Amino acid sequence: MTQGRATTLRRVVVTGMGIACPLGLGVEHVWRRLIGGESGIGVIHSFDTSELTARIGGQVPVGARAEGKLDLAEWIPVKDQKKMDRFIHLAMVAATEAVENSGWQPADEDQRCATGVMVGSGIGGLETIFEASSMVLAGKTRRLSPFFIPSALINLASGHISIKYGFKGPNHAVVTACATGVHAIGDAARLIMLGDADVMVAGGAEAAVCMLGMAGFCASRALSTGFNDRPTEASRPWDKDRDGFVMGEGAGVLVLEEYEHAVARGATIHAEVAGYGLSGDAHHITAPAEGHEGAFRAMKAALRNGGINPEQIQYVNAHGTSTPLGDDLELEAVERFFGDHGRKIAMSSTKSATGHLLGAAGAIEAIFSILAVRDNVAPPTLNLHEPSRPSVIDRVARQAQPRKIDIALSNSFGFGGTNASILFRRV
Repeated sequence: MTQGRATTLRRVVVTGMGIACPLGLGVEHVWRRLIGGESGIGVIHSFDTSELTARIGGQVPVGARAEGKLDLAEWIPVKDQKKMDRFIHLAMVAATEAVENSGWQPADEDQRCATGVMVGSGIGGLETIFEASSMVLAGKTRRLSPFFIPSALINLASGHISIKYGFKGPNHAVVTACATGVHAIGDAARLIMLGDADVMVAGGAEAAVCMLGMAGFCASRALSTGFNDRPTEASRPWDKDRDGFVMGEGAGVLVLEEYEHAVARGATIHAEVAGYGLSGDAHHITAPAEGHEGAFRAMKAALRNGGINPEQIQYVNAHGTSTPLGDDLELEAVERFFGDHGRKIAMSSTKSATGHLLGAAGAIEAIFSILAVRDNVAPPTLNLHEPSRPSVIDRVARQAQPRKIDIALSNSFGFGGTNASILFRRV
């Protein structure tokens, strides 16, 4: 590992990917379902939703690993499962696939110290906190698990991953609401660029499809409530009938690596991190600024960081949550940013198939963006039948589109006016 600050910024590439989401487990399995126009959204059966206005969500399917489903015992010993909230479970599953996919195995202490972890979450151990609070209110304080606090802490996703693999480099966690996944990947890439690590395991995880999470977002009137009887139609970015987002759970994890390090060990390089930009709205705790000016500046910063012109971008994976306000404001920002080139790009929202995975969304959508570059195909925006307003930008309605994609841009925006954009390029 480079000692101290690097004199020049180093190139960063992606050598491993792992995913757990409502479409299933396994990058290739999930990608086939996404490109095939399938939805992972359904009726929630894991808890009683009868008191809620929204009763649907995107949950990781349960079953055998060979079927692209989750049997947690195949991934984490039962005795260890109780020490972790579900968001950590999902992070561990995605990280295991990503590390195995990368083939990276540090051979000595120096290599272990040059390998770090940065996996964040928007909310963290919400279900664990809810259950523990219920016990306290019921007078059962003495029955609290000694693992309650560490199982709920957001940085313990990174902690457990580092312990499992013995990675002793930077150990960090990002918490920026729905921008968490992109911020984690971008910030981890910068650690490598600056010489603080050679390899970083980075991404986001979320498990807020629980009673408290659903009730909270129902109270804020953010969730879709008009499609409880038609769950696969509920997430419909840019469509005139959209009425809110659909909550999802999952995790996306990448293995990032310094380019020369990856080449030297013969690693498969999936894509290069070609640029990363951040911005803040300083406007409102939940609503974007007028014209989504913060999104515009994040995209501008990402391209400036990568030395890339707007005309070089062929695909945008939008934040596109299916909310009445946010979708059209993001579209306006993208139109303004790309100008006439907007006629030549494709932009889709894969949340139409997965729901909104909050802190995990940006990491999972980064994987989708990388695969779009790899396979030269833009994934579809499901349920887009009648756009709420016209645009010159092709929003890939309902069916995937084969097209040349060398550079993809992925956007993520979060409560508090936090914005992030990241670029991935073919190597």
